[in-house]
Amino acid sequence: MRFMMIVKATADSEAGVMPSQELINAMQKYNEELVKAGVLLTADGLQPSSSGLRISYPEPGGKPKLVDGPFTEAKEIIAGYTLIEVKSREEAIEWALRMPDPHGFGQGEIELRQVFEMEDIMVNPQTLAKEVELRKQVEEQKKA
Repeated sequence: MRFMMIVKATADSEAGVMPSQELINAMQKYNEELVKAGVLLTADGLQPSSSGLRISYPEPGGKPKLVDGPFTEAKEIIAGYTLIEVKSREEAIEWALRMPDPHGFGQGEIELRQVFEMEDIMVNPQTLAKEVELRKQVEEQKKA
């Protein structure tokens, strides 16, 4: 089972304030624990929404609409994420509870969400086989 720990943004992260060395050290220690346990798939921070854009589809069949950042409501914006693979929801919760306050100062908020597996949403065997093949190609490209 894969789970994503979504780190919510704060006013500081949206302003581009970099984490303290103490917080960087704590996050590295936490990530090392995830690696040693064999559950870490990836973990990254995201740049502020001011460097991003949103693409929306306001009308069925219509052209996409692009909106440049920054976006309002920092608490609804993602500042980073950690993707883990564990045996149960309970194990995912345990790991999420061990993550240091991702922003420090008591401002951190982490949302834990389970990732859909291919088999959960693809019931057609041909569609599933095509997806498996595409993922194999991605892995082969990473090795090249």
